[in-house]
Amino acid sequence: MLHALPGNERQFDVDDQQQRLYMDIPGTVGCSVNKMLSSKFDQCIRDNIGLKSSHNTPAERTVNPNPAPSLQNLIEIGRSVVLLESEAVAKLVHNIGADFARACELILHCPGRVVVVGIGKSGHIAGKLASTLASTGTPSFFVHPGEASHGDLGMIIPSDLLIAISNSGETPEILTILPIIKRMEVGLIALVGNTESTLAKQANVILVTGVDKEACPHNLAPTASTTATLAMCDAISIAVLQSRGFTKQDFARAHPGGVLGKRLLLYVSDIMHQGDTIPLVQENDLITDALIEMSSKSLGMTGVLNNGGKLVGVYTDGDIRRTLNKNVDIHDSAINTVMTPNPITVSVDTLAAEAVQVMQSHSINGLFVVDDDDYVRGAFNMLDLLRAGVV
Repeated sequence: MLHALPGNERQFDVDDQQQRLYMDIPGTVGCSVNKMLSSKFDQCIRDNIGLKSSHNTPAERTVNPNPAPSLQNLIEIGRSVVLLESEAVAKLVHNIGADFARACELILHCPGRVVVVGIGKSGHIAGKLASTLASTGTPSFFVHPGEASHGDLGMIIPSDLLIAISNSGETPEILTILPIIKRMEVGLIALVGNTESTLAKQANVILVTGVDKEACPHNLAPTASTTATLAMCDAISIAVLQSRGFTKQDFARAHPGGVLGKRLLLYVSDIMHQGDTIPLVQENDLITDALIEMSSKSLGMTGVLNNGGKLVGVYTDGDIRRTLNKNVDIHDSAINTVMTPNPITVSVDTLAAEAVQVMQSHSINGLFVVDDDDYVRGAFNMLDLLRAGVV
């Protein structure tokens, strides 16, 4: 719908005018004519009422007469934003008190799940809070308030706890679901910038995340306020985490597919070679026998056993070079004359990540796994750790 500018008496309804001009032209030809007439008619109307064509050049569409900032100005702007937001976060310290502790207690004693809601930028922060809580021992999930009023409220049950994030405290989508939440007697924690808002007045606990000024030069785009809210959410998550006694192993169980999970959950017993795949020779075997064993098992080493079957030494690729430098007759010398005695070993319950540290600290490429009596249970090298994703 296009209307005449002030001063014109006529009012133009573009769609109706176009329809009366060419609605009766049939077929493919009619389509082409329709498009041509539509374009001509639109341009005619625009010219008559003083509107510019929508096909202006990029230069004509430029609305910012100010020159681009210099590189130094960009640096100064970036630094000022970081300083402003860091100050906003620092001021949160004064907002963490009894209400903060009460909010944490509500989360810790919640018999159900912690449901987090928010819209827009606050919605992204809410999703992050729900994710952090869920990965650190608190069953939690995010619900979009707009979807909640169209059926997703069914995801929330009376034993749950609701955390609502809204800087203004007047987000319509959140206020719409509050009566149902209160009727279900679901606890409510509000993270708001306005303590006099409707959301704040309905909450069981209020956590203030308001800021004096946004980093946006127009004081409009959520910037410092979202940073402060994110910091408050992290403070809640870590306080609850520590109160639960949440450990690195607990964290790894929630992240089995990540590198951290593999480092904290994978043991050498999960990756070691066992049985006939372990390279082993007797201490009185010839060096050539050891070389054949090393070549067939492809671990770059072989273990050396005494007559009782216990590990007493190791012979590696590096030992081969040292042996050859000494002009030792490999066809006539026993392996116990050139092996490395009392080798470094690990137990079956050693974490793979710990084994990596042992290998790095001693500059070795492989390890044998033994029990308390020095009987060999397995062997592995750095390539096995790489395959497992530990390094």
